[in-house]
Amino acid sequence: MNDLASFSSLLTPEGRALLDAVRDTDPADELAVATRLRREHPAELVSAALGQARLRQRAVAKFGAADAGRMYFTPNGVEQSTRASVATYRAGRMRGLGIGSVADLCCGIGGDAIALARAGIRVLAVDRDPVTAAVARANVEALGLGDLIEVREADVVGVDTGGYDAVFVDPARRGGQSRGAARSTSVRGGGRVAGGRIFDPEAYSPPLSWAVEAARKAPRAALKIAPGIPHEAIPPDAEAEWISDGGDVKEAVLWFGTEAGAVRATLLPGPRTLLSSRLPDPEVRPVGRYLYEPDGAVIRAHLVAEVAGQLDGGLVDATIAYVTADELRATPYAAAYEITDQLPFNVKKLKALLREREVGILTVKKRGSAVEPEELRKKVKPQGPHSATVFLTRVAGAPTMLVGRPA
Repeated sequence: MNDLASFSSLLTPEGRALLDAVRDTDPADELAVATRLRREHPAELVSAALGQARLRQRAVAKFGAADAGRMYFTPNGVEQSTRASVATYRAGRMRGLGIGSVADLCCGIGGDAIALARAGIRVLAVDRDPVTAAVARANVEALGLGDLIEVREADVVGVDTGGYDAVFVDPARRGGQSRGAARSTSVRGGGRVAGGRIFDPEAYSPPLSWAVEAARKAPRAALKIAPGIPHEAIPPDAEAEWISDGGDVKEAVLWFGTEAGAVRATLLPGPRTLLSSRLPDPEVRPVGRYLYEPDGAVIRAHLVAEVAGQLDGGLVDATIAYVTADELRATPYAAAYEITDQLPFNVKKLKALLREREVGILTVKKRGSAVEPEELRKKVKPQGPHSATVFLTRVAGAPTMLVGRPA
């Protein structure tokens, strides 16, 4: 049975009944469950149902239990799909821009299309992979969004997007995948790790250059890209937005038809958005009473200067994204810590200090240090009822340990 036939079997009455039966199967019990079910059902169907149950369990973190329990997934789809909170934010922004219809190119399993439709936007969802397109179509049906979403199996290069208010493109960014368009296997400058994430935007599938040209033909567009994209690869006519959710950076988006050249960091939940003021790099200053750790989206967007300006702070080192200040000020864009000790890097001195303070709960953060947090934790062997945070970093170029606690 091929992959498409295997997936299609899950949509039959027998397949749906099996999915319900194995919904809450613990991975440790799979062998026993499979052995029992194969007495009454085809082995391939049982395997497909158990595999889908595992994917649904993994998808809860991105889609929530209610949707994940009804949707269908592929392994790549779970891995690459947009977290529902991020997709909902982006769909809301599109709705706020007056967008009523979107051509979703490289739609994957349909996560973004679903968020767009729930925002009241009509969607054409396109993917060239037959199984992925079938999964997206099944998800549209399962969530009752067929009136707003059309799923089309096609190469995105040949899709006419002229009748839509906007284009959304989410290219594949992992080795060995091709969601929207056929592409060459060559990679520039070693930009792709085989079987892993793709770092060269031209090795996306389809390439970023194609996606940019498709975006420029539409009234508005949004291109989902890896958050590690070099700023010099961002087209001058695009707005760049980095998005984090719960402190974790999830993606970057290039917007066309909004504010060309703008740079922003958006933090979820919220949303809270910090816009670039094109400030110069903050000055390096001695470590003050407080240390601020900017949100990852702020760092990726190169907006540490904006945060430092809000805090009347400076950097602990010219190459390190830690802001220090003498006063405690509330900001959603950075986590604040009160610094109690500053030590040159020395494991023995740190161990003695922690023993004196009776620190048994130790959080280790690093930026600009080659030392791994787990290695340090093993060496200092924290014991006691108190807690502390240690920052392994550089201060004015010197390896330093800053000890403190959340402010």
